[in-house]
Amino acid sequence: MARAHVEAPPPQVRLSDGSIARIVPSAFASGWELEVGGTPQSHVDLADPTHLHFEYVARMGAVIDQLGVPGEPVTAIHLGAGAYTLPRYVEATRPGSRQQVIELEPALVALVREHLPLPSSARAGGSIRTRTGDARAVLERLPAGLRGQADLMVSDIFHGARTPAHVTSIEFYSLAARYLSDTGVLLVNVADGAGLAFARRQAATVRSELPHVALLAEVQVLKGRRFGNIVIAASRNPLPTEWLPRLMAAGPHPAKVAQGAEVDAFIAGSRVVTDADAAPSPAPSATLFER
Repeated sequence: MARAHVEAPPPQVRLSDGSIARIVPSAFASGWELEVGGTPQSHVDLADPTHLHFEYVARMGAVIDQLGVPGEPVTAIHLGAGAYTLPRYVEATRPGSRQQVIELEPALVALVREHLPLPSSARAGGSIRTRTGDARAVLERLPAGLRGQADLMVSDIFHGARTPAHVTSIEFYSLAARYLSDTGVLLVNVADGAGLAFARRQAATVRSELPHVALLAEVQVLKGRRFGNIVIAASRNPLPTEWLPRLMAAGPHPAKVAQGAEVDAFIAGSRVVTDADAAPSPAPSATLFER
């Protein structure tokens, strides 16, 4: 009698907080998804690292494409590794870039590197360097030579489905901003729902450190009508955003870019977050990730 085929379980690892990280085939696109505690964290297409499936990541990619001279190398710092989606994207679209990735969980890094290996160009040249530890603590001790050098910093830090409080304050963003060049851009992934109280305070906090701010999101999310992701883009100098509204509206889920007076209205009355009153991002509903 022929043996029944038994499908191998997805590769997984237990993280320091007891949650399980696992890599599963994407049910909605080519490639793979990294899940942590049942929450989809990253999507990676090994055959095409420029394929950015998650909407908010695609919006970050759209901003990255316009930094400096398109296609030219950049210096980037990524806070939160996930499955290295954006470091892979930068490596593919801007060869020769120098990238630092900071990730809390060594076990997660090992899982991804084994089952979703980085491109050979990054491994051979060491262009993507990983440091493990708490993002804020590692920022405190990065080489002094990196200060003022980063063209890009991405803050996409989640503990399960929530952003920890200590990486939401003005003290944290002041530390992060030290590494940005005069034209460097900070991209922050903020998850919030009805009312957007958390996102409004995050935008106010970032703008108190980096005065030029744009908000990128799906229209209904930006209106606070459903839970979702808002990307805050910020810099010391004006952002290259003239081209963004048309690009954002072109996708399957129309989005917009809020700038200027719209950002003023979005954050009106919102207090800057400090270490003394910082709180984690709100938890999504249990059914949000059911697809």
